[in-house]
Amino acid sequence: QQLDQLLHPVLDPASKKSLTRLATGLPASPGAAVGTIVFAADDAVEKSKTAPVVLVRKETVPDDIHGMEVSEGILTSRGGMTSHAAVVCRGMGTPCVAGAEAFAVDEHKRQVSVKAGGKTIVLNDGDWMSLDGSTGEVFAGRANTLDADPSSGILKTFMDWADNFRGPFGVRANADIPRDAKVARKFGAEGIGLCRTEHMFFAEDRIPHMQAMILARDEKARRKALAKLLPMQRKDFAGLFEAMNGYPVVIRTLDPPLHEFLPKREELMVDLAVLPYADLKKKKDMAAKYERLGVDVKNLKTRLPELLHRVEELHEFNPMLGHRGCRLGITYPEITEMQARAIFEAAVQVTSKGVKAIPEVMIPLIGGVKELENQKKIVV
Repeated sequence: QQLDQLLHPVLDPASKKSLTRLATGLPASPGAAVGTIVFAADDAVEKSKTAPVVLVRKETVPDDIHGMEVSEGILTSRGGMTSHAAVVCRGMGTPCVAGAEAFAVDEHKRQVSVKAGGKTIVLNDGDWMSLDGSTGEVFAGRANTLDADPSSGILKTFMDWADNFRGPFGVRANADIPRDAKVARKFGAEGIGLCRTEHMFFAEDRIPHMQAMILARDEKARRKALAKLLPMQRKDFAGLFEAMNGYPVVIRTLDPPLHEFLPKREELMVDLAVLPYADLKKKKDMAAKYERLGVDVKNLKTRLPELLHRVEELHEFNPMLGHRGCRLGITYPEITEMQARAIFEAAVQVTSKGVKAIPEVMIPLIGGVKELENQKKIVV
């Protein structure tokens, strides 16, 4: 844990003295984060354009990924070290304090309250918060941070030792976006060992096209949605190749089950049960929640059952071992085709600029030779 802290920014001890310590949660992802509070992923995207933000949620879901990507840190009142927020933040290198049960998060009122020092402290949307993902501490106010520097101090000494004793093998990093790839190179990574392409699909400008692809009932409609994702994927991969100039990049084709890109089954069931008794305001709120899936107030009665039907079609008792990974590519070969095309077009694109691209394609969850042969024919 001490070594992990050396690899991430920390809160300046001097500046912490002037702040109010609110509570401690689980140190889910190391590093220091300072920003203004937001309570929704969309707000994080918008407000991060002008100021650093900390996303505060009861718990995060896959639909929040676009807000998580732009946030300096994440605070959740629920969840543990293997929760969605914790796993995604560790993968992205974003500081996270999870399971901070002392905090009462009201996402509707956009405020969070906590008892500290014998009194209740309430923080609202836009207030400053500082958190330490290495210790789990959360503070009210704006602390200063100290960046990790791999080229000086104790960390450089340790890294020099590691280089002397690690032997002939190389060390690669997990990175899904160019920003993370650049940090990996800064710390000496000799390539990307895993780029998880599903994280790219959760971005705000991609998720509607991904959902359209999933909801499509024929190959033509799926290809139409995938055609809109192609240039976005190509741009992502080009950025990774440029950051890793001369080093290999292992790109894993789409892995998770498709239901993860759609609303939760239970949430849809509740909304359908409430719909007959909902007033106009409630219906508008429902329509807004599912707006990017083609839902509006006028078609709630027909569109919500259709969505639930599709989600139930994709529902599995054990999705971790079900219709995912290479099996998605076998069922829908056009997905693998699009991703392979994006990878190799990006490689050609950056090579023309003098960048040395070394793409390597990983096919996930292979269970037999025939599965690999099927996907290899598409990629090669």
